[in-house]
Amino acid sequence: MIVVITIATLAVLSCLSRIARRLLFFGHLLQLEGYKPGEYVDWLRSHVRDAVVRKSHLSGAVALVGLYFGLSVLALEFPESGFTGFFVLGLAWLTWAGLFSSSGRFRRDRLKKPLVFTARMRRIGVVAIAISIVLIFLPHMLFRADGPWMTFVLTVSGLYLADLFAPASIGLAVVALEPLEATIRNGFKQKARGILANAADLDIIAITGSYGKTSVKFAVQTVLAHRFDVLATPGSFNTPMGICRVINNSLAPQNRVLILEMGMRHPGDIAELCDIARPDIALITSVGVAHLDSMGSIEAIAAEKASLLSFVRDGGSAVLNGDDERVLRMADSFAGRSWIVATKSEVKADISAMDIDYGPTGSSFAVRDESGESALFQTRLLGLHNVTNILMAVAVGRIYGLRLRQIQHAVTRLSPVPHRLELKQDGQITVIDDAFNSNPVGARNAVEILGRFTTGKRVIVTPGMIELGDEQEAANRTFGKQIAAAADMAILVGRAQTKSIADGLREAGFPDDSVRVVSSLFEAQDFIRNSLSEGDIVLYENDLPDQFNES
Repeated sequence: MIVVITIATLAVLSCLSRIARRLLFFGHLLQLEGYKPGEYVDWLRSHVRDAVVRKSHLSGAVALVGLYFGLSVLALEFPESGFTGFFVLGLAWLTWAGLFSSSGRFRRDRLKKPLVFTARMRRIGVVAIAISIVLIFLPHMLFRADGPWMTFVLTVSGLYLADLFAPASIGLAVVALEPLEATIRNGFKQKARGILANAADLDIIAITGSYGKTSVKFAVQTVLAHRFDVLATPGSFNTPMGICRVINNSLAPQNRVLILEMGMRHPGDIAELCDIARPDIALITSVGVAHLDSMGSIEAIAAEKASLLSFVRDGGSAVLNGDDERVLRMADSFAGRSWIVATKSEVKADISAMDIDYGPTGSSFAVRDESGESALFQTRLLGLHNVTNILMAVAVGRIYGLRLRQIQHAVTRLSPVPHRLELKQDGQITVIDDAFNSNPVGARNAVEILGRFTTGKRVIVTPGMIELGDEQEAANRTFGKQIAAAADMAILVGRAQTKSIADGLREAGFPDDSVRVVSSLFEAQDFIRNSLSEGDIVLYENDLPDQFNES
């Protein structure tokens, strides 16, 4: 009897362990998707056979059916036989041993962004666990247990349901909690609006664009810090709750300027952000195909970015990237003062760059402002696009009355934004960390910079670009051709999602033996540690979140 109880206990514990692992796995995915039910459901749809329903679930269903019928027959034919219990336990154990052994998909020891147990995540977890408990006891509510073995079978069946429906439990928890979460969000927004309403001397600068937002934000902060007390949102805090968090927790009475990065993925996102903080100065860096899948068209993206200008306060200004034709056209509809910046000589600009020279160690260029004054600028930042980013910061400096030479001095202190063309040394290997870049223009610039290095083998590690809608395959194929012109070796992360890059490499005549496909960034890093030599250069171009792993 002790053996029977031990086996039964182990079977139940293994079930509970796997249920917990599945709930954590799908809760993490929900968090990575920004707690957005639509994105979460889209991920589930694309991973039904991979993660949602495993082969073990099918074999478990067959075994459970066998348990029900087998127990019925044994109970009729051998009502007093101890063989009945061992039959039930044997099938139950085999079922759940199969499930437990296949749970490696839900164990993630090497995560780029681990699950964070925020207050919201804890609330979701409590509700999801409650739903799972209901599922565990559901068979007992629906069927009568005749004897201890049928009780055990019904318990195993309930555990099976809780495991199978773990993704749905997380999703239902989000939906059930949405009214509460909306109330909490509105409270944070109301508090942030109240703080800004009482900050009469505070100027708000808002920055949006398909790419370049974070780099421009820190460049503006560095330039203005020469004279003012400046607060900027850290990292990529560009969502409503991210902005509220900074305003509610970090804004101080002595701050003179607040710089906000404003991101968008859906129509109306900019309006929601400006409803919290209406800008005095708006900067628009670019219009690209990022988030084309959620926006539908490049025209819709441009319209959403341009909507920022409609929220600028009376007497405010706009700084626009004149190198981007779609951004340049926005000046026509803006009633306030537009400052155009450009590196292209054919663009009539207020702030322009000339004699641009850039390479592996940084850039130098001459800047001419709206008054005709000029100065030579030097920066450690890599790439032509960073020249444009600096010009936007120069324009903001001029709006605040800073002389060009004062701005010039501030620019020399600019450091690369982490993971955006950040030059590092990893032992004897040079690393260009561009892991946070995911757009075609930035990717092209990064590859061009890699091609300017001549000290050793040039290697790129990339999973390609995502969220580009119908343009994604063509963009990644073109990216492959650009890699072929600049790199000596390509390490592609994820066979399925990098197929278009591999096609582009092949079309450009890149040697097949110089292409390596790995399943994760960690596998790529392990290969690099064991294969590269002194003087070699590695470009990490884009690093997809954990939910895009193919393993």
